[in-house]
Parts: sequence; structure tokens; C-alpha cells
Amino acid sequence: MYILGFDIGGTKCAVITARWDGANITILKKEKCSTDFSVSPKEMIQKLIAMADSILEKKPDAIGISCGGPLDSKRGIIMSPPNLPGWDHVTIVEQVEQHYSVPVKLQNDANACAVAEWKFGIGKGCRNMVFMTFGTGLGAGLILNGALYSGTNDNAGELGHIRLSDLGPVGFGKSGSFEGFCSGNGIAQLGYIKALEKVQQGEYPMYYEKGYTLSDVTAKTVADAALAGDATALDVYRTCGAYLGKGLSIVIDLLNPELIVIGSVFARCKDLLWDAAKKEIEKETLQLSASCCKVVPTALGEQIGDYAAVAVALT
Repeated sequence: MYILGFDIGGTKCAVITARWDGANITILKKEKCSTDFSVSPKEMIQKLIAMADSILEKKPDAIGISCGGPLDSKRGIIMSPPNLPGWDHVTIVEQVEQHYSVPVKLQNDANACAVAEWKFGIGKGCRNMVFMTFGTGLGAGLILNGALYSGTNDNAGELGHIRLSDLGPVGFGKSGSFEGFCSGNGIAQLGYIKALEKVQQGEYPMYYEKGYTLSDVTAKTVADAALAGDATALDVYRTCGAYLGKGLSIVIDLLNPELIVIGSVFARCKDLLWDAAKKEIEKETLQLSASCCKVVPTALGEQIGDYAAVAVALT
């Protein structure tokens, strides 16, 4: 199969071509551009179609579209994602199908990443697998009984909304949520709060300087300080890791997966997170469920978005 993929994000978009032989995927070409909010969604999609036409070698056999939710995958409609302001009730599948006259499928990015890891990555052969994004936010895609599970209206896998504590960093509009503790934004919030504690005691962590605001602290600056041995930064990642373990314990007990694949921050910073997470899993999870579940970083790395867009065509 010759496949075309569209990866649509709030900052940038990409079009990807690939060849699938039934067992292996080969990415052939890719073009990307910034997401332009000065034009209508329909015009932006036309721009992406033109970009795709410039790299296509022939008519694609199938097309996949990966985009942040909420969306309606059955009707092929993007429904006001927070990272795509103005993209309200966008009938993207209809627009792309009209141009190419081949099957087009749409999935939210977490589901798309789950299918990519399942089809092409470390999840090959799994029947029950969870993929967690752990990037700017925290979402998940679920492969259950050998198929993508998206729920009644495409809202399955919103693990970031689970509340793990009455108080804590904010994610998903909820203080103390899984996303609040386990996301790039959440780590920045934790880093800022813990830095303020130290500053009031007359100490300055390596990642914090006088006059800093929350926007000056990032998951990366805290990670760099932690890797350099800064005690406060290490404490931030231990805290994040502990809550990651609490959240994973719920997932393991509820779904009994054989594999949990985690991307982005976890893939880059597993050494800073895993000891604390593992202790919580050992303490909180049913031993029989924990014993058959592995937790691993994504095998597709920084290219997972490319593979995800292509994978949607195969759902």
C-alpha cells in the first residue's frame, strides 16, 4: 500500500508518504509547515493538500489524518480542539476525500500514536496495550483485545483527567490531575513551586534565577538541572515519578495490559522518573496484574508523529 498521512498540530503540520507491505512500514517523504491561523481551516487544509501533491509519486491507496481531539472519527469531523482555535466542526475527511477519491480516516493523535506503536513499534504482537503521550499534556490510546478502543464518542483514554490528589499542579483544568503531575506543563509547575519554597529559605535551584516567573521554568530546564545533580530538580522528577506510578497503578488494575508505552518526557527522562514510579506500582498495584505488564519508552522516538499519521490509514 502507498499511504499518505496528514499530521495536524497546533504549532506545525506535516504530510508524509509511506509504503506498507503488510509487515513493515517505510517512510518515504515528508514536508512540514507552520499551522497558519490567519486563514480559515478549509484554506489551511487546501494548503496541506497542495503540499501533499508536491511529494506524491502516484495516487495514494489510503489516507490517514492524525489530529488533537476532540473529534468525531466516525463522521470525520474535527470539533474545536483547544490547540486549534477556530477549527470548529471542520469536515476534514470530506474535504480530503473530494480531492483524492480514496478512503480517508481520522483519529485523535493519542489513538494514532497507539496504533503506530502497535503496528510498527514495540507493541507488535500485543493484544492489550496502552500508549501514553506524556508531552505538553497527558493523553492515551488504548489497544484492547487486539483492536483500537476509542469509546462511545472518541473520549476513551483521557487518563490525564483522573484526579490523583486534591491539590497539585493543574492539568486538564483540574488541580492534582494525572496530567497536572505528569506532563511537560505539570513538571514546569512543580519546578516553579518547589523553587519558590527554596527561594524563601534563601536557596536558588540551578534552573531558577531571581525574578523568574512560571514561563521561565520548563520540563527541560528542570531535567538539565536534575542531570547535573541539583537536589530540588531531582525532587521535582521524583515527585512526578511517584504520581506517574500512582496513575499507572490505576491503569494496570483497570485494564490489565501487557504493555504500557510512554512517549515524549518519559522517553527522554526515564532514568529520572522510573525508580519512584516503580515503587508506587509495587505498593499500589495487584501483583498478578503488575507482573505481566511492562512499562517502556516509545520505540518510534521523535518520529512517532509521522508514523501515527500513516498508521491511521490502517485502522
